[in-house]
Amino acid sequence: MLSLIGTYECKVDAKGRLMMPAALKKQLAKELQEGFVVKRSVFNSCLELWPMSEWQVMMQKLNGLNRFVKKNVEFIRRFTAGVKVVEADASGRLLIPKDLIAFASINKDIVLTSGGNIIEIWDLVAYEAAVSNEDGDFASLAEEVMGDQNSIPDGLS
Repeated sequence: MLSLIGTYECKVDAKGRLMMPAALKKQLAKELQEGFVVKRSVFNSCLELWPMSEWQVMMQKLNGLNRFVKKNVEFIRRFTAGVKVVEADASGRLLIPKDLIAFASINKDIVLTSGGNIIEIWDLVAYEAAVSNEDGDFASLAEEVMGDQNSIPDGLS
């Protein structure tokens, strides 16, 4: 499983192409050959860029869901809505489809931020709003999400 690191500001040209930053390209050397899946985020007005190998793992999970359960079918449909396969061109650029650019309200300036095994693609203004402290207290969120760990990781006790 990938563990991508970094947040990068870059630009999208008028055709919707983005040049992947060198540091990110280095982390994704193998994945640049295999291609990516780009999709709408579940929780935010941003996009998710999935390396094809990670997308295949997710699809195995989705394919394991019982399609005779209505909620499962609805989830699969909405999770995969607008999904597109994208590949890097000879210059290392990715073409983001216009419908997905519209969904995420992406203008020229964007932020690519790693979310473990995927990359989120944000409009710069929307990203700054999402990570600002105005929407809530991050310390409280961190405590709620991570504070109830039953064990201390090895090497930290």
